[in-house]
Amino acid sequence: MSSALAHGGDVAALTGRHLRHLRRTPEKIIGVALTPVAMVVILGYLFATVVEVKSTGASYREYIMAGVFAQVGLSCIGITAIGVAGDLGKGLIDRFRSLPMGRATVLVSHTLADLAAAALSIALVAVTGLAVGWRVHGSFAENVTGFLLLLAFAYAMLWVGALLGMVMRNLEAISGVAALMLVLFSFLSSSFMPLTGLPAWLQAVAEWNPVSAVSEACRQLWGNTGAVTSGSFPVQHPVIVSLISIGLLIAVLIPLSLRVYRKSATR
Repeated sequence: MSSALAHGGDVAALTGRHLRHLRRTPEKIIGVALTPVAMVVILGYLFATVVEVKSTGASYREYIMAGVFAQVGLSCIGITAIGVAGDLGKGLIDRFRSLPMGRATVLVSHTLADLAAAALSIALVAVTGLAVGWRVHGSFAENVTGFLLLLAFAYAMLWVGALLGMVMRNLEAISGVAALMLVLFSFLSSSFMPLTGLPAWLQAVAEWNPVSAVSEACRQLWGNTGAVTSGSFPVQHPVIVSLISIGLLIAVLIPLSLRVYRKSATR
Protein backbone atom coordinates (compact mmCIF):
# COMPACT_ATOMS: atom_id res chain seq x y z
CA MET A 1 0.00 0.00 0.00
CA SER A 2 2.78 2.44 0.92
CA SER A 3 4.51 1.70 -2.40
CA ALA A 4 1.33 2.44 -4.33
CA LEU A 5 0.87 5.70 -2.41
CA ALA A 6 4.48 6.66 -3.09
CA HIS A 7 4.05 6.04 -6.80
CA GLY A 8 0.83 8.05 -6.74
CA GLY A 9 2.72 10.90 -5.13
CA ASP A 10 5.41 10.66 -7.80
CA VAL A 11 2.80 10.85 -10.56
CA ALA A 12 1.18 13.87 -8.89
CA ALA A 13 4.55 15.62 -8.50
CA LEU A 14 5.60 15.10 -12.12
CA THR A 15 2.13 15.94 -13.41
CA GLY A 16 2.31 19.18 -11.46
CA ARG A 17 5.69 19.91 -13.04
CA HIS A 18 4.25 19.41 -16.54
CA LEU A 19 1.22 21.57 -15.72
CA ARG A 20 3.46 24.40 -14.48
CA HIS A 21 5.40 24.13 -17.72
CA LEU A 22 2.10 24.22 -19.61
CA ARG A 23 1.13 27.42 -17.81
CA ARG A 24 4.38 29.03 -18.92
CA THR A 25 3.97 27.81 -22.51
CA PRO A 26 0.28 28.32 -23.44
CA GLU A 27 1.20 27.85 -27.11
CA LYS A 28 0.96 24.12 -26.41
CA ILE A 29 -2.80 24.47 -25.97
CA ILE A 30 -2.94 26.68 -29.05
CA GLY A 31 -1.07 23.98 -30.99
CA VAL A 32 -3.67 21.36 -30.03
CA ALA A 33 -6.69 23.59 -30.67
CA LEU A 34 -5.49 25.59 -33.69
CA THR A 35 -6.40 23.13 -36.45
CA PRO A 36 -9.81 22.16 -34.97
CA VAL A 37 -10.76 25.81 -34.37
CA ALA A 38 -9.72 26.67 -37.92
CA MET A 39 -11.86 23.80 -39.22
CA VAL A 40 -14.88 25.11 -37.29
CA VAL A 41 -14.50 28.55 -38.84
CA ILE A 42 -13.61 27.40 -42.36
CA LEU A 43 -16.13 24.59 -42.68
CA GLY A 44 -18.78 26.19 -40.49
CA TYR A 45 -18.86 29.41 -42.48
CA LEU A 46 -17.48 28.71 -45.93
CA PHE A 47 -18.94 25.27 -46.60
CA ALA A 48 -22.14 25.38 -44.56
CA THR A 49 -24.03 27.11 -47.35
CA VAL A 50 -22.93 24.73 -50.11
CA VAL A 51 -22.80 21.32 -48.37
CA GLU A 52 -26.00 19.47 -47.64
CA VAL A 53 -26.20 16.63 -45.13
CA LYS A 54 -29.17 14.39 -45.77
CA SER A 55 -30.08 13.59 -42.20
CA THR A 56 -32.95 14.12 -39.83
CA GLY A 57 -32.74 17.81 -39.21
CA ALA A 58 -29.01 18.37 -38.61
CA SER A 59 -27.32 21.40 -40.11
CA TYR A 60 -23.83 21.01 -41.55
CA ARG A 61 -22.40 23.08 -38.68
CA GLU A 62 -23.88 20.62 -36.20
CA TYR A 63 -22.72 17.69 -38.31
CA ILE A 64 -19.06 18.71 -38.40
CA MET A 65 -18.62 19.64 -34.74
CA ALA A 66 -18.25 16.08 -33.50
CA GLY A 67 -15.54 15.47 -36.10
CA VAL A 68 -13.79 18.69 -35.14
CA PHE A 69 -13.77 17.63 -31.49
CA ALA A 70 -12.27 14.28 -32.52
CA GLN A 71 -9.53 16.25 -34.28
CA VAL A 72 -8.45 17.59 -30.90
CA GLY A 73 -7.56 14.04 -29.88
CA LEU A 74 -5.61 13.50 -33.09
CA SER A 75 -3.79 16.81 -32.57
CA CYS A 76 -2.62 15.54 -29.18
CA ILE A 77 -0.48 12.87 -30.84
CA GLY A 78 2.15 15.33 -32.05
CA ILE A 79 2.21 17.39 -28.85
CA THR A 80 2.89 14.40 -26.59
CA ALA A 81 5.31 12.79 -29.05
CA ILE A 82 7.41 15.96 -29.26
CA GLY A 83 7.35 16.38 -25.48
CA VAL A 84 8.48 12.80 -24.79
CA ALA A 85 11.13 12.89 -27.53
CA GLY A 86 12.40 16.22 -26.19
CA ASP A 87 12.75 14.85 -22.66
CA LEU A 88 14.59 11.81 -23.98
CA GLY A 89 16.91 13.94 -26.07
CA LYS A 90 17.78 16.20 -23.12
CA GLY A 91 18.49 13.23 -20.85
CA LEU A 92 15.72 14.33 -18.50
CA ILE A 93 14.04 10.93 -18.47
CA ASP A 94 17.38 9.25 -17.67
CA ARG A 95 17.65 11.49 -14.60
CA PHE A 96 14.12 10.57 -13.58
CA ARG A 97 15.00 6.90 -13.95
CA SER A 98 17.78 7.33 -11.39
CA LEU A 99 15.19 8.30 -8.78
CA PRO A 100 13.22 5.74 -6.72
CA MET A 101 9.94 6.00 -8.63
CA GLY A 102 7.70 3.62 -10.54
CA ARG A 103 8.65 2.89 -14.13
CA ALA A 104 5.27 4.13 -15.40
CA THR A 105 5.44 7.43 -13.53
CA VAL A 106 7.13 9.52 -16.22
CA LEU A 107 4.81 8.54 -19.08
CA VAL A 108 1.63 8.59 -16.98
CA SER A 109 2.41 12.10 -15.70
CA HIS A 110 3.15 13.27 -19.25
CA THR A 111 -0.18 11.97 -20.56
CA LEU A 112 -2.20 13.29 -17.62
CA ALA A 113 -0.78 16.80 -18.02
CA ASP A 114 -1.38 16.70 -21.77
CA LEU A 115 -4.93 15.49 -21.09
CA ALA A 116 -5.49 18.75 -19.21
CA ALA A 117 -4.31 20.63 -22.31
CA ALA A 118 -6.71 18.53 -24.42
CA ALA A 119 -9.60 19.37 -22.08
CA LEU A 120 -8.87 23.10 -22.36
CA SER A 121 -8.65 22.75 -26.14
CA ILE A 122 -12.01 20.97 -26.25
CA ALA A 123 -13.50 23.82 -24.23
CA LEU A 124 -12.03 26.36 -26.68
CA VAL A 125 -13.43 24.46 -29.66
CA ALA A 126 -16.84 24.25 -27.92
CA VAL A 127 -16.93 28.03 -27.42
CA THR A 128 -15.99 28.54 -31.09
CA GLY A 129 -18.68 26.09 -32.17
CA LEU A 130 -21.34 27.84 -30.11
CA ALA A 131 -20.29 31.12 -31.71
CA VAL A 132 -20.93 29.76 -35.23
CA GLY A 133 -24.30 28.22 -34.37
CA TRP A 134 -23.60 24.72 -33.02
CA ARG A 135 -25.98 23.48 -30.33
CA VAL A 136 -26.48 20.25 -28.38
CA HIS A 137 -29.94 18.75 -28.06
CA GLY A 138 -29.41 15.70 -25.86
CA SER A 139 -30.11 15.34 -22.17
CA PHE A 140 -27.58 16.62 -19.63
CA ALA A 141 -26.28 13.08 -19.04
CA GLU A 142 -25.94 12.42 -22.78
CA ASN A 143 -24.14 15.71 -23.38
CA VAL A 144 -21.67 15.04 -20.56
CA THR A 145 -21.14 11.48 -21.77
CA GLY A 146 -20.21 12.80 -25.20
CA PHE A 147 -17.50 15.03 -23.76
CA LEU A 148 -16.21 12.26 -21.51
CA LEU A 149 -15.97 10.03 -24.57
CA LEU A 150 -13.89 12.71 -26.29
CA LEU A 151 -11.53 12.90 -23.30
CA ALA A 152 -11.15 9.11 -23.30
CA PHE A 153 -10.35 9.19 -27.02
CA ALA A 154 -7.84 12.01 -26.47
CA TYR A 155 -6.16 9.99 -23.70
CA ALA A 156 -5.78 7.01 -26.03
CA MET A 157 -4.23 9.31 -28.67
CA LEU A 158 -1.82 10.70 -26.05
CA TRP A 159 -0.41 7.20 -25.62
CA VAL A 160 -0.06 6.94 -29.39
CA GLY A 161 1.99 10.12 -29.14
CA ALA A 162 4.10 8.81 -26.27
CA LEU A 163 4.93 5.68 -28.25
CA LEU A 164 5.68 7.69 -31.39
CA GLY A 165 8.02 10.01 -29.50
CA MET A 166 10.04 7.14 -28.09
CA VAL A 167 10.27 5.27 -31.38
CA MET A 168 11.16 8.18 -33.66
CA ARG A 169 12.85 10.80 -31.41
CA ASN A 170 13.58 13.15 -34.34
CA LEU A 171 11.35 16.20 -33.82
CA GLU A 172 11.03 17.09 -37.51
CA ALA A 173 10.08 13.54 -38.43
CA ILE A 174 7.59 13.39 -35.58
CA SER A 175 5.91 16.60 -36.73
CA GLY A 176 5.53 15.24 -40.26
CA VAL A 177 4.12 11.87 -39.15
CA ALA A 178 1.74 13.48 -36.64
CA ALA A 179 0.44 15.89 -39.30
CA LEU A 180 -0.07 12.98 -41.71
CA MET A 181 -2.01 11.02 -39.08
CA LEU A 182 -4.18 14.06 -38.35
CA VAL A 183 -5.11 14.51 -42.02
CA LEU A 184 -5.43 10.82 -42.86
CA PHE A 185 -7.59 9.74 -39.93
CA SER A 186 -9.70 12.91 -40.03
CA PHE A 187 -10.63 12.76 -43.68
CA LEU A 188 -10.78 8.97 -43.99
CA SER A 189 -13.75 9.07 -41.64
CA SER A 190 -17.23 10.51 -41.33
CA SER A 191 -15.91 13.55 -39.45
CA PHE A 192 -16.76 16.10 -42.13
CA MET A 193 -18.65 14.30 -44.88
CA PRO A 194 -20.96 11.27 -45.14
CA LEU A 195 -19.27 8.17 -46.53
CA THR A 196 -21.82 7.35 -49.22
CA GLY A 197 -19.63 8.53 -52.09
CA LEU A 198 -16.69 6.24 -51.27
CA PRO A 199 -16.00 2.89 -52.96
CA ALA A 200 -17.41 0.00 -50.95
CA TRP A 201 -14.05 -1.24 -49.64
CA LEU A 202 -12.91 2.24 -48.63
CA GLN A 203 -16.26 2.99 -47.04
CA ALA A 204 -15.86 -0.12 -44.86
CA VAL A 205 -12.38 1.03 -43.78
CA ALA A 206 -13.68 4.51 -42.95
CA GLU A 207 -16.65 3.12 -41.00
CA TRP A 208 -14.32 1.10 -38.75
CA ASN A 209 -11.99 4.06 -38.26
CA PRO A 210 -12.20 4.92 -34.51
CA VAL A 211 -12.51 8.60 -35.46
CA SER A 212 -15.73 7.80 -37.35
CA ALA A 213 -17.07 5.88 -34.37
CA VAL A 214 -16.27 8.68 -31.92
CA SER A 215 -17.72 11.32 -34.24
CA GLU A 216 -20.95 9.39 -34.82
CA ALA A 217 -21.26 8.53 -31.12
CA CYS A 218 -21.00 12.20 -30.13
CA ARG A 219 -23.54 13.20 -32.78
CA GLN A 220 -25.90 10.60 -31.42
CA LEU A 221 -25.39 11.66 -27.79
CA TRP A 222 -25.70 15.37 -28.55
CA GLY A 223 -28.70 15.04 -30.83
CA ASN A 224 -26.68 16.28 -33.83
CA THR A 225 -28.06 13.46 -35.94
CA GLY A 226 -25.70 12.43 -38.68
CA ALA A 227 -26.26 10.81 -42.05
CA VAL A 228 -26.76 7.06 -41.71
CA THR A 229 -24.70 5.70 -44.60
CA SER A 230 -25.16 1.95 -44.16
CA GLY A 231 -26.46 -0.76 -41.91
CA SER A 232 -22.98 -1.85 -40.79
CA PHE A 233 -22.36 -2.45 -37.10
CA PRO A 234 -20.07 0.57 -36.44
CA VAL A 235 -22.56 2.93 -38.09
CA GLN A 236 -25.55 1.52 -36.22
CA HIS A 237 -23.77 1.19 -32.84
CA PRO A 238 -21.13 3.97 -32.70
CA VAL A 239 -21.09 4.32 -28.91
CA ILE A 240 -20.33 0.64 -28.37
CA VAL A 241 -17.67 0.63 -31.11
CA SER A 242 -16.10 3.80 -29.65
CA LEU A 243 -15.85 2.33 -26.17
CA ILE A 244 -14.40 -0.94 -27.45
CA SER A 245 -11.91 0.84 -29.74
CA ILE A 246 -10.72 3.21 -27.03
CA GLY A 247 -10.46 0.39 -24.49
CA LEU A 248 -8.41 -1.76 -26.86
CA LEU A 249 -6.12 1.12 -27.79
CA ILE A 250 -5.39 1.94 -24.15
CA ALA A 251 -5.00 -1.73 -23.19
CA VAL A 252 -2.42 -2.26 -25.96
CA LEU A 253 -0.64 1.09 -26.01
CA ILE A 254 0.12 1.51 -22.29
CA PRO A 255 2.05 -1.77 -21.78
CA LEU A 256 3.70 -1.43 -25.20
CA SER A 257 4.79 2.14 -24.43
CA LEU A 258 6.20 1.08 -21.05
CA ARG A 259 8.17 -1.71 -22.72
CA VAL A 260 9.61 0.67 -25.31
CA TYR A 261 10.29 3.22 -22.56
CA ARG A 262 12.48 0.79 -20.65
CA LYS A 263 14.57 0.26 -23.77
CA SER A 264 14.55 3.87 -25.03
CA ALA A 265 15.69 5.45 -21.81
CA THR A 266 18.81 3.30 -21.69
CA ARG A 267 20.09 4.02 -25.22
